[in-house]
Amino acid sequence: MIKDTYRQVENERGFTLIELLIVVAIIGVIAAIAIPSYQGYIERGHRADMMSELQNIAATIESRKLAQGRYSNALLTDLGGDFPRQGTALYTISFDPDPLTSEWTIIASPILGTRMAGDGDLTFDYRGLKCRDTNCGTDNEWQ
Repeated sequence: MIKDTYRQVENERGFTLIELLIVVAIIGVIAAIAIPSYQGYIERGHRADMMSELQNIAATIESRKLAQGRYSNALLTDLGGDFPRQGTALYTISFDPDPLTSEWTIIASPILGTRMAGDGDLTFDYRGLKCRDTNCGTDNEWQ
């Protein structure tokens, strides 16, 4: 009887506590590296969406100006407000100067309390000048 019990225990296989702790530690290290990287990726995606929207708004302003023949705040109808329009708004879009002139600037300000709150203002002006906070130019300043 004792020999049978010994053989039964010898044939049972499983994980030891040490092995389980090592696996949990490895998963923790991977998560500690992956989560911040993923969050940065998501923020860059939101910023890229906003940059694209600023360029679309600029094109709309210019096409409406050509149709109307002059700059006015009527050109801005339905262009300002929060973005994205569906889901959680991350930016508020505004225009400078008021009333609108030929030297306009579109400003996207992050909404406080959202994922993009510390990202800084994005701007796009009539010359194609892009700014992210104080970093300005016509190349990759928004990245």
